[in-house]
Amino acid sequence: MFTIEIDSELKLALIERSFAHKYFEIVSKEEKYLSQWLAWPSHAKSEDFFLRFVSKSLLDYAEGKAMTCGIIYQDELVGNISFNSINHNLKMAEIGYWLRESYQGKGIITRSVSKFINIAFSDLNLEKIQISAGENNIPSRKVCERLGMKLEGVISNCENLNGRIINHAVYGLSKE
Repeated sequence: MFTIEIDSELKLALIERSFAHKYFEIVSKEEKYLSQWLAWPSHAKSEDFFLRFVSKSLLDYAEGKAMTCGIIYQDELVGNISFNSINHNLKMAEIGYWLRESYQGKGIITRSVSKFINIAFSDLNLEKIQISAGENNIPSRKVCERLGMKLEGVISNCENLNGRIINHAVYGLSKE
């Protein structure tokens, strides 16, 4: 398993097939919670959904278009973080993430995003990071603000989130 250690209790691991079962288990238990800000949990009705996700994620990684990692906290897979897209022409990437509800408030996402920002600027030689969060997703917006990201704007009617039209707050951080 290819892993990146963040600290003694937290590491990121490049997504692999063995994660599919645990992802399905998490989403089966936490679909309602995760569906507050993610459109896909209601479609994740089998482990096969996640096996397809893993295959697509690994293909995108091999092609340099994305990078998806499991978040492992105290040796347990608790969430996911990714460069949803990497645009080498624009030297920018968009970060996305999700975390089990019971692991919120431990700094897991802030530390994981901070590591991804470091990877983007140091290893991938990118110049900008972007995160789009639901306008009312205050915890996600606070992560961006804690990491020094700037609110670049709010895009109205940006996503149909399980029948609810939401706006996105778009945050950016430049390498400079």
